Amino acid sequence: MMLTAIPVGFFAGLFGIGGGLISVPFLFFLFDSVNIEKDYVMHLSVGTSFSITILTSLSSVLTHRKNKAFDFNIVFNYGIFVVIGVLIGTFFTAFLKTKSLVLFFSIIVFFFGGYLMLKNENKKIKTNITFLKKLIFGCFSGMICAPMGITGAMMNVPILRFFGYPINVAIGCSSGIGFMISLSGAIGFFISGFYLDVDLPLSVGFINIPAFLIFIPITTYMAKVGANTTHRMDKVKVQRLFGVFLYVIGTIFLLRFLGI
Repeated sequence: MMLTAIPVGFFAGLFGIGGGLISVPFLFFLFDSVNIEKDYVMHLSVGTSFSITILTSLSSVLTHRKNKAFDFNIVFNYGIFVVIGVLIGTFFTAFLKTKSLVLFFSIIVFFFGGYLMLKNENKKIKTNITFLKKLIFGCFSGMICAPMGITGAMMNVPILRFFGYPINVAIGCSSGIGFMISLSGAIGFFISGFYLDVDLPLSVGFINIPAFLIFIPITTYMAKVGANTTHRMDKVKVQRLFGVFLYVIGTIFLLRFLGI
């Protein structure tokens, strides 16, 4: 857990991601290996990951804000539509096949990765973002990310760049949106665990206490390190690196779709 928490926190700060792509598979393997009830292994993994992401995202947000790369208005005005999209996506997930979702997600991530690697950096910020754009892109982001159990940076960073925000501001705002998603997700899994009356060892609802206590201090510290690293790097390099990161993630999901 300690070794896994280091990259989870660092990448959370560096790219504004929640870290669920790393922590969820690891927690799933760990909980499965100690014979947690099979029906609830994934629930416990995602719920615990969301609870960890709350403080990790908050740490990242505060660091980006200190570096003047955080816009509360765009986080709230755009993020509210992302949350709505998450709720819609969660509902429709029940009617969709997992394999189809994985393929679609891979294609979208490849598209955004290519966009960031080709997009030129500019200092002009388009402050006149229409309500319709926020509605469409926000809901789209939430609907795509909800079934994957992630906080949306892979969608929201490229979208905020499309809106005209610099890469460091896009990453900082994405951390804020990730905080909103992880908080609502953690509360949901906490309540649903009580509603289903699950009895999982050392857990409250679908949140595992030992994992939470081990991850939090490490991910919170490493998120600060990652966020500060973002602001010390050249913006163009950060943007290109994020594009490469998306291609790596897209490839992993594509291999998962192909069963390799």
